[in-house]
Amino acid sequence: MADKILKQIKVKVWRQKGPKTKGKFETYIVNDISTGTSFLEMMDILNDNLIREGKEPIAFDHDCREGICGVCSLYVNGRPHGPDDDVTTCQLHMRKFKDGETITIEPYRSKAFPIIKDLIVERNAFDRILQAGGYISINTGGVPDGNAIPVSYDDAEAAMDAASCIGCGACVAACKNASAMLFVSAKVSHLARLPQGKVEAARRAKSMVAKMDELGFGNCTNTGACEAECPKGISISNIAKLNREYLCAKIKD
Repeated sequence: MADKILKQIKVKVWRQKGPKTKGKFETYIVNDISTGTSFLEMMDILNDNLIREGKEPIAFDHDCREGICGVCSLYVNGRPHGPDDDVTTCQLHMRKFKDGETITIEPYRSKAFPIIKDLIVERNAFDRILQAGGYISINTGGVPDGNAIPVSYDDAEAAMDAASCIGCGACVAACKNASAMLFVSAKVSHLARLPQGKVEAARRAKSMVAKMDELGFGNCTNTGACEAECPKGISISNIAKLNREYLCAKIKD
């Protein structure tokens, strides 16, 4: 299907000079955008227009633009990553919008994700959760033969599915409580299903949950919004796995 041209769209963007300044929405007009243009390319075009007009460009995060790194996370028209399923913002295209439409773009809203500037938020909280236990620190020796440590097919598949989490924060943005349970559960579940991760399983679950609470993320109330908006389709069944791991660790104590 041939690409069409959106003659005019209105882009309503959150502008904020710094973390301690008051922000506000500003509206810009973008003309003659192809529906084959990616969302971030549209943002680049808008920034080029602003620079030519002598105005400050809009600050937003981006890196790989291939749906791998997750740093492009934006809240578009009321949804993390925008009005499409199983995609990051960089994979969103203008064909999802209509000519004359107003597109509202915001940063992720969470106490644990403070705004740095405009659409950029600090997501170092995820790194601190991983540093609390999202790793294997024991010496597991050299690379074993593929059949030396048997792992069931179901466990291997579940571990790989959980490991596909890119830490974009869409689960936090979608949750009414700004909970990070889907992210934490994906990291815990990934390692808990593999032999190398079982040695430190109890410490890992307790440490990562404690760090999540310390950083100000909310509680999970099982609405399922996190799974619905996750660009990698991480299942909330991982949250059940995390709860079991955490409960077992507490019982052992």
